[in-house]
Amino acid sequence: MHCRSCGSVLEQPGDYCLVCRSANADEVVLDLDRDRATVTPLLDDEPLSPTAVTTVPEDGTADGVDEPNPRSELRAFAGRVVDAVRRRRPERVYAAGDREVLRAVRADLRHDLLRVTADDPVVAAVEGEEGPLETVDTPPREKIGGSHSTLIGDRDGRRAVRTVAGHPHVKKVVPGPIDAGGTGSQAGLRAKATRPDDNGNVRLLLRNGSSVQENRVVTTARDLETGERVRADLQTALSEADLR
Repeated sequence: MHCRSCGSVLEQPGDYCLVCRSANADEVVLDLDRDRATVTPLLDDEPLSPTAVTTVPEDGTADGVDEPNPRSELRAFAGRVVDAVRRRRPERVYAAGDREVLRAVRADLRHDLLRVTADDPVVAAVEGEEGPLETVDTPPREKIGGSHSTLIGDRDGRRAVRTVAGHPHVKKVVPGPIDAGGTGSQAGLRAKATRPDDNGNVRLLLRNGSSVQENRVVTTARDLETGERVRADLQTALSEADLR
């Protein structure tokens, strides 16, 4: 492919041109499997030729190590995916696929990953299934407030609230009163993000034995549909933290 501005040869489709300093892709769509990722640049809503990124290079070794540590291998794989995104310098990045890889890529990428869940993530991105939402850069501890300051579950309760407050589409978490009159014998804290309301806001439901606490979560979602996308992300984060 050649740069659309100056005609210079690009190493990969959609690469940012280092000759004339111009972009050749507006967006990038990531389709992530555990050992292979497809990186598809979009230019004016038209997909360019995709680039494949694999966890094991063509020589059959992972970063020169015969038996790589799984975590090191995942970080290295995610790093190669992130490098493929950065060389395009897109305005937005859409992603679908393996949650473990998504989490590793998100941790290393400055862009907010816009989730698409369709069978064909490129089509979903082009058709606007996942519109960008406002992000909030406020530290998690500054998002937590309200008239109630006590959280059930001690350390795990605080960890659940911080996990939710750390999401980029969460504006504020307001702890609610504790209902200690319920029934239940299950040990350990369980957290659940409930179905969003019409404004896209959700509730973080904490259960610890017979105690229940509902915490209001104010999001940047616009409506029930976008609120459901945020809720699904929050529930995934809670699950990954072993809090559900």
